[in-house]
Amino acid sequence: MPKVTEAVPDPVLNVKSALTAAGAEDTVRIFEDKVPTAAAAASVLGCDVAAITNSLIFKLDGKPLLILASGAAKVDTTLVAKLLGTEKIRRAKPDFVLKHTGQEVGGVAPIGHPQRIRTILDTSLQEHPLLWAGAGDHNSMFSITYDQLQRITNAEPLQVR
Repeated sequence: MPKVTEAVPDPVLNVKSALTAAGAEDTVRIFEDKVPTAAAAASVLGCDVAAITNSLIFKLDGKPLLILASGAAKVDTTLVAKLLGTEKIRRAKPDFVLKHTGQEVGGVAPIGHPQRIRTILDTSLQEHPLLWAGAGDHNSMFSITYDQLQRITNAEPLQVR
C-alpha cells in the first residue's frame, strides 16, 4: 500500500505562493528526512555546502534583518554592522524569528513571511550557478539562481564575512 502523503505545511505553502507571485518557478522539494542545517541539506541534495543559502534572522534596532548567507560562511556581524552604518546587529531568538517570519529556526526561507523583511544577500553566493534555500520548514528546500533570489527578495548584496 502506498505511503499517505501528508498535507503541505502552511509555511511551505506560503513560500510556494511567494515564489510564483514573484514570477519565479516553484522548485520546492519536500524531503522525508529533516534538513535543518546547511551540511544536512548539502548531503541530501548532493551539492557543495557553500551553495546552500542560510536564512538567518538578526535584530537591527529592534527590527528583523534577514541575512541570506552561504552555508559555508559564518556571518561577521561586526563587519555587516559597519557596512550598514550601524553599531550592532544581534542574532535573533527563536520566538522573534517565528513572530517575524512565520517559520521556525532551521527552516526559515528567504520569502513567504507575513511582512517584508529587510534582506542582505551574501555576495559570495554569486559563485554558484544554482542555490538551494530553506522553504519554510525543516523538510523543504527550493532551488534558485543568485539573480532570481536577489530579485524576489529585493536583497541588498553585501559582503558578510
